[in-house]
Amino acid sequence: MSTARDIMTPDVTCVRSEENVVDAARRMVERDVGALPVLGPDGRVRGMLTDRDIVVRVVAEGRDPAACTAGELIRGELLTVGADDSLALVLELMADRRVRRVPVVDGSVLVGIIAQADVARRLPDGTVGDLVSDVSRAT
Repeated sequence: MSTARDIMTPDVTCVRSEENVVDAARRMVERDVGALPVLGPDGRVRGMLTDRDIVVRVVAEGRDPAACTAGELIRGELLTVGADDSLALVLELMADRRVRRVPVVDGSVLVGIIAQADVARRLPDGTVGDLVSDVSRAT
């Protein structure tokens, strides 16, 4: 295993930027995932929506999740990796940016996602521990 493609989960469930948060949350429950890539009108990945985003930026603020779209919750710069990028680069980027999940693209097409769980299932314990430690470190 030497590339992102080797460890990514290829069957990615997404949400469109114009879909409401209720639909996104239901999709998370159905797929038992904590995050969904958000696709723009052109079908390209625009960001990630997490269950934490929904709780902190919708529920806790008293916003109506049926009136709030996934696109409204996108924030920050999106990190993606190429399907043929080396695992070393992927792990370095995840650690440096402190992200638990990263969309994998081939050109501009979403082809998968790499989460900490994918790393845990497929790489040695020491590598997993290093990544979890780096991603979870306090700023």
